[in-house]
Amino acid sequence: MATATSPISVKVPRNRLRVAGYVALGIVIIMLIWLAFNFAAIKGQARLGVAYSSHIVCSCRYVQGRDLNSCITDLDPGTERISFADDPAKKRITASVPLLASATAERRGKFGCLQVTDAELKAGGG
Repeated sequence: MATATSPISVKVPRNRLRVAGYVALGIVIIMLIWLAFNFAAIKGQARLGVAYSSHIVCSCRYVQGRDLNSCITDLDPGTERISFADDPAKKRITASVPLLASATAERRGKFGCLQVTDAELKAGGG
């Protein structure tokens, strides 16, 4: 029986930090499952994006003769994660998304800019 001099007992919920940890772990597991099921689609979109971007930037740079930074501004929204490397000696633009995809386009005379295959890159030609 509580009296006026008895301390008030307050029930503290079971370790909130532990519950928060379980919630965070659940969210991470759900994200990993989502990534596992969608990785092929993400990689495919990255491959398509770098191929498109390398071709557009190569045409802008080596057909129109504009600066690389100016050419990058011509790209569609959603291509911000793509990085570019310019090889003026070979007239090549390489676009890449780290750990996912890379593509190279090269100026080839009257044909304009064409995609360089992996075999051509390994052979050093193109």
